[in-house]
Order: sequence, then structure tokens, then C-alpha cells
Amino acid sequence: MGECEMSIEELYRQKRMHPDEAVRQLRDGDFVIVPTGVGEPPTLLTALSHQRREFHDVKVSQILPVRTYGYIDPDTAENVRHVALFFGSPTRRGGQEGWTDYIPNYFSEIPGLISRGHVPADAVLAMASPMDKHGYFAVSLGTDYTMAAIAKARAVVLEVNPNVPFTFGACHVHISQVAALVESMDPILEVSLPKIGPVQEAIGGYVAAMIEDGSTLQIGYGGIPDAVVMQLTHKHELGIHTEMVGDGILTLIESGAVTNRRKNYLPGKMVATFALGSRKLYEFMDRNPVLEMHPVNYTNDPYLAGQNDKLITINASMEVDFLGQCGSESLGTLPVSGTGGQADFVRAGNRSRGGKSFIVLPSTAKNNTVSRIVPTLTPGCAVTTSKNDVNYVVTEYGVAQLRGKSAKQRARELIAIAHPDFRPELTEAARRLRII
Repeated sequence: MGECEMSIEELYRQKRMHPDEAVRQLRDGDFVIVPTGVGEPPTLLTALSHQRREFHDVKVSQILPVRTYGYIDPDTAENVRHVALFFGSPTRRGGQEGWTDYIPNYFSEIPGLISRGHVPADAVLAMASPMDKHGYFAVSLGTDYTMAAIAKARAVVLEVNPNVPFTFGACHVHISQVAALVESMDPILEVSLPKIGPVQEAIGGYVAAMIEDGSTLQIGYGGIPDAVVMQLTHKHELGIHTEMVGDGILTLIESGAVTNRRKNYLPGKMVATFALGSRKLYEFMDRNPVLEMHPVNYTNDPYLAGQNDKLITINASMEVDFLGQCGSESLGTLPVSGTGGQADFVRAGNRSRGGKSFIVLPSTAKNNTVSRIVPTLTPGCAVTTSKNDVNYVVTEYGVAQLRGKSAKQRARELIAIAHPDFRPELTEAARRLRII
């Protein structure tokens, strides 16, 4: 009996197998795509880790891994090697020591890199919701670039878990597209909100004061973006068009601040491409008609996101130089994270009528011994957002608005929001560079 003659229930039973058997769908030399964050399938990646010495030259690629698996191992990198699209804490050391690879990218363009064959996609390992009566699973926790990979892959292997929400949007995979599946019951990893201190609260206050009722929000992960969220609960008629949906956004929904009614693009709907938060968030997502999970080339496309009036984008950086260049992903030559969606949404905010894009950062690091406002970026530092794109830069000392400003004006504005202890030496540096 061929697949076309089987019922979806029979197909499901035929493709269900033990994790050790399921990962044997992979072949030597395969390039394996894994979703962002908690969309990664822990049972499958654990099974791959146990069997990693039986493979040769398998690459596992994803954005923002959240667990440390056995395959993330310098001693077996020739067997199974991690290829980062954005470093997380489990893979950062490998990137800095050279036994983990890195592919530079804009988050929004990864699906295109896959569909055009620049990034291979021989196989996909992903978390998925239970199958519905029509034979569809939802890849809801990490829709991102995974859907593009599923369209190209020889082997799609799913970890089906009842704790994964079934969501609406372009995030569904049919049983006929699946080569193998395993079942798990483990709770989805919960990621708590970052701690918010007085510096983060002060920065959040400056940003929140500039957000009008009726704005549409993109909010990145981190203490400062969440500090902004906590000061928006009194706002009205906000909308959400973001890459990540988290508990901060859930707080705004519960407060009544988010209605999505005044969005220009998909009014009445909040849009995201991956989720990172609590069990409460994941339960909120399940079959909720207000939420749609879409691929990242849809959510992060600057043209599409920028169709929302008053689009507010909030992203963090590690240092900003006098021209406004943002170094948000490396410490000099040492990789820390990746470009992600920062540049996507800065450009989207600039396109939006009435939009504002904010780069937020504390004025200092290392217990106030290092200024994050710098004359030039640290040698070797990757430029995440260019001088031509950056708009507002915010520290706990105020707001610098850079677009349309000369190099001299930019330097003066940025020095004014630097920590007071560093302003004299920054001013002297600007003079040496003949900027002021």
C-alpha cells in the first residue's frame, strides 16, 4: 500500500519510531537544519549526540541553541559539527576556539539562503505539535527558516510533543512530508524574563516615553527591552509584529495595552516567528486566533514589517561608536551572538510612517570601568547595524537621535549620553580624530 492509499493515522504509525532509529535518517555529509531556541528537539539531538561517533562530517545548524548537547564537543567535531547562524551560550566557546563554524546572515534572509542553495538543507530535526485530524503538525516554537528547510530537505524528522502549541500561520507540516517521528512528553524548556535593575529601568523609561498609543512593537530579548515592556502597560491600542514572542508581550496583552486593532499590516493579528518564555506563554499560543506564527522572511522583511505605521523596534547593542555603528555581536574578534534580526527591524522602523528604531545599551560595562560609547569600535568587532541605519541610541543618561545628523553632531549627541566619568576623554578622542 502506497502512502497515498494510507490513512493519516496509518502514516503516523508507520513513521513513528525510537529516537535512535529516527536519527539514522541522517547520512554522512548531511547538513541538518534545527529551529531557533526551544524549537530544537531535545530527544532527537540527545540521540544524535549518543550516536555521533557513528557519523562523519554531519553539520547541525541553527540560531540560538538553548541546551548543551553531547555533540557540541571539540573531540567529535569531525563527526558532528555545529554550524552557528547565531551563537548561544552552549556554542559560544566553540565559536571562540574555532571548532564551531559560523555563517554570517540577516535573520530575514536565511530562508532565501536555504531556498537558493547557499545554505544546504539535507535534513530537518524539529519540535512539533501533535498532528491534527487533517494530518498537519505545527512547527510553532521555531517557524523561522525551518519551513524553507522542510521544503528542500530529503528527510524531515519531527519530535512530537503535546506541550508544543498548535498555532495558526504558515507553520504547518503534513505527515506526508515527514520521514520519521518520535514522541516525547517532556515539558518545553521555560526561559524566564531577565532581571531588571535601575539602569535597565531608566533606559526603558526613556524609550517608553517616546512610544505613542496605537504603535506596533518589535521587542528583542533582554533586560532592557523587557524594562520597556513593563512601562507600557498603561498604553492603548498597541500592536505586535515581532520576531520573538515572549512573556513580556504576554504581560502587555493581559494588561489590555495590546489589541492589534490599529495595525496596518494584518490588523487584529499579532505576528511572530519564534517563541521563548514560560509554560503560560506556550499555553496562550495554542489555537489562539489572535496569534500567527510565520517564517522569518515574512516577519522580519523590512518592507513588510515597515508597512505598519508607528512601528517601534527595540534592540540591544554592546558598543556604539561616534558615527553610530553598532557592535552588537562580538567582543573584538571573539563572537558572542550574531546579527539576528536587529538590522532587519532597524530598517523596518526607518521605513515605517511615524516609526522609531531604538538601539539600547547601558553606558558602561565591567563595573563602570569601560565605556560602551566609544570613539571607534573595538578592532575586529563586527558591525551589526550600520551608521546609515541607526536612528535612536539610548543609555540610562538619555537619548541620541542620529539620522540626518553630521559626524560632528552624532559624536556630540553620543558623548552627551555616555557615562559622565568618560565624557572628558571621549571629547578629547573626538578632537584627536578631528570629528569635533
